[in-house]
Amino acid sequence: MTVLPDWPQGTVAILTTAGEVPHAIPVSTALRVGPRTAIFGLARRRESLARLRADPRVALTVLAAGDVAFTAHGRAAVLDEVAEGVVAVRLDVERVQEHGQPTFVIDDGVAWHWTEKAAEERNGVVIAALAGTLPSA
Repeated sequence: MTVLPDWPQGTVAILTTAGEVPHAIPVSTALRVGPRTAIFGLARRRESLARLRADPRVALTVLAAGDVAFTAHGRAAVLDEVAEGVVAVRLDVERVQEHGQPTFVIDDGVAWHWTEKAAEERNGVVIAALAGTLPSA
């Protein structure tokens, strides 16, 4: 499968970057912007950003309510800064690994919320900027 499934905005995804050993972090800003393209934001200080600049191979794992379970494998490209200290990253998907099985259903994704009003507002700014970075497909 090479087409990205849809997933709800705000779903926590796991970004895994290449290197001597894989490095995985949660990201809250991943958006599907096309059938083979996702975009997300990373803080300028993130080790993951430096790692993908050195080796653009990445995997983005999404487990969400509505029985959405997949890993998108591809190459990342660093775009522009979209908010103070946050850089947009485009994932060009080469392959989608579907994790769904007929023997189970995903009922819920990771439940989370912001504990600081300023962080919640900043996240909203980042999501809005990311959504405007690439045309919807």
